[in-house]
Amino acid sequence: MSISNGTVQPPSANGGAENENKPFKIFVGYDPSEDIAFQVCRHSILKRSSIPVEIIPIIQSDLRKNGLYWRERGKIESTEFSFSRFLTPYLANFQGWAVFVDCDFLYLADIKELRDLIDDKYAIMCVQHDYAPKETTKMDGAVQTVYPRKNWSSMVLYNCGHPKNKVLTPETVNTQTGAFLHRFQWLDDAEIGSIPFVWNFLEGHNKVVENDPTTSPKAIHYTRGGPWFEAWKNCEFADLWVNEMQEYLKEAKKEIAN
Repeated sequence: MSISNGTVQPPSANGGAENENKPFKIFVGYDPSEDIAFQVCRHSILKRSSIPVEIIPIIQSDLRKNGLYWRERGKIESTEFSFSRFLTPYLANFQGWAVFVDCDFLYLADIKELRDLIDDKYAIMCVQHDYAPKETTKMDGAVQTVYPRKNWSSMVLYNCGHPKNKVLTPETVNTQTGAFLHRFQWLDDAEIGSIPFVWNFLEGHNKVVENDPTTSPKAIHYTRGGPWFEAWKNCEFADLWVNEMQEYLKEAKKEIAN
């Protein structure tokens, strides 16, 4: 099952071997209220990628139309993809590796570098943040919740063919608790691989250390709220996001003109 260009497609019957030469799948959480964030995230990936990629928005309305998502939105869900993100292995036909990422990311490095970190012994790989936000609200007034492994699920490399990930069916994603899903409770800790924090660099939390290139962000996560929200227009790294947005809009305008 996949969503491409906003349309849900039925699962293909092709085997995993055929997928080895296919573009690297990147599923991006989509929320209509943050369309510009999605567009800029997508642009930043495509602009820097040296490998073929397929960027697929996870659009809740499409999932609902196709009977894949039916849970009611809870009061503490700040985006439409708070739970639908966990359909990533299912949408990838439980084949190969794929990435899920929130739309409020700005990529500053080649996605190939992230793909090269993949280790098949893990079911998933992510940045294992130790993060407790100080703010009580984020984005456009959404409630800021605190829970173990917060932000781990905001950018995940999924080993979609791993036996343990077969549990992530629409039934599971629609009925399981937030704790079960966001804390990866279907996995043993040893099945969760760690990747450097610079691939999910939390604006306002992670810091760049002078003269230490290993601390420079490869992907900035505007988790508290990004410059597309009035309240966060002066956040750290806002200029980088605004520059990327202007470049995206310029290119989009040119495409329309052609």
